[in-house]
Amino acid sequence: MSRPFKIEIAESEAELKKRLQTANVGNQKEKLMMLWWIKSGQVHEQQEIGKRLALDTSTVTRWLQRYRVGGLDELLEIKKAPGAKRKIDEVAIAALTEELKTGKGFSSYGAIVEWLKKEQGLEVEYATVYALVRYKLGAKLKVPRPQSHKQDEKLVSEFKKNSVSLSRG
Repeated sequence: MSRPFKIEIAESEAELKKRLQTANVGNQKEKLMMLWWIKSGQVHEQQEIGKRLALDTSTVTRWLQRYRVGGLDELLEIKKAPGAKRKIDEVAIAALTEELKTGKGFSSYGAIVEWLKKEQGLEVEYATVYALVRYKLGAKLKVPRPQSHKQDEKLVSEFKKNSVSLSRG
């Protein structure tokens, strides 16, 4: 038989039960259940908690230590990994956004990859550029349609002025 452990649970049994009913993350439910069992006197050993929750006693020990140090908030805190560093920094994104706003535009996403390499010194994959421009920035590549060099500017403006725009209704 292992030695009994001593821990003071600051929250009331009713408060723990209420939080247990409203918890929506499985890990938090297990932690609240552990505290509720201790507060209500249902368990007296860490091994018993480990058996009930199907966890190793070292996990129970770690949880109890976190509760002792920082209370319920520390115990229930969900830590999130920071994730990978962005391939394209905010300065480059701002410069790319400005370049996309100009009338020139880019002929392809490959051209943007080359532009980033030349102007910003970034080696970025095509798929990364496509996802950034198309989905995050919401931009579409706009390249003016080719025009004949034989086209008369006066006739084009006259045509635009006198043509009736048909609207669908």
